[in-house]
Amino acid sequence: MSRVALITGGTRGIGLATAQALRDAGHRVAVTYRSTPPPGAGAGEVDPLADVLAVPCDVTDEAQVDTAFATVEAELGPVEILVSNAGITADRLLLRMREEDFASVVDTNLTGGYRVARRAAPRMVRARWGRIVFVSSVVAVTGQAGQANYAASKAGLIGFARSLARELASRHVTVNVVTPGAIATDMLAAIGEDRQAQIAAVTPVGRLGSPEEVAAAIAFLVSDAAAYTTGAVVPVDGGLGMGPW
Repeated sequence: MSRVALITGGTRGIGLATAQALRDAGHRVAVTYRSTPPPGAGAGEVDPLADVLAVPCDVTDEAQVDTAFATVEAELGPVEILVSNAGITADRLLLRMREEDFASVVDTNLTGGYRVARRAAPRMVRARWGRIVFVSSVVAVTGQAGQANYAASKAGLIGFARSLARELASRHVTVNVVTPGAIATDMLAAIGEDRQAQIAAVTPVGRLGSPEEVAAAIAFLVSDAAAYTTGAVVPVDGGLGMGPW
């Protein structure tokens, strides 16, 4: 059955792969971008977001969240599937971390998730069907030096999602979390090839993951087949979250 799906931060990386997977599954898909619209296809290229509605939205701004949802509702219909993926980093060791570094990451990654879920949930409850998936991170359970703000925001999503799962389950709205490990995205590329190789070496499967592998887990969680799965934390991390032993 075709549903309306909204993926925040859906123009690259995990968000883009998820948008493509849900579009290819027959859903009507919208994605948000914070500032720069997706470029579309050039001459002789395939548009990665063909048949996907792209709307501007900074998830730290409640008014922009409401406008984005209103646009999707007008163009495609009420949001039935929400994937809260938008996120940022501001990595620094605690002794060098400014309060604004901590606050901005939490506001985007955690409170931004609250804002979009709060906007989506009422319609899902009324329809007695809905799917919400939060994209967290393996660092939510392992921690990572230099990422106290990021880890805190991603760990917060787990508690938030499980609370929502209990609140919404009786209305057939499921709420789940995926915790990606080291995934080959622009965010990971910023740390350099040497560090990426080190992470791959300590990952049990011995490599980085792909955005498509995370998208596949999300596609299951938002499907009709996952109706009995809620409050789950699904690792897509090559075993990294198990620790070194």
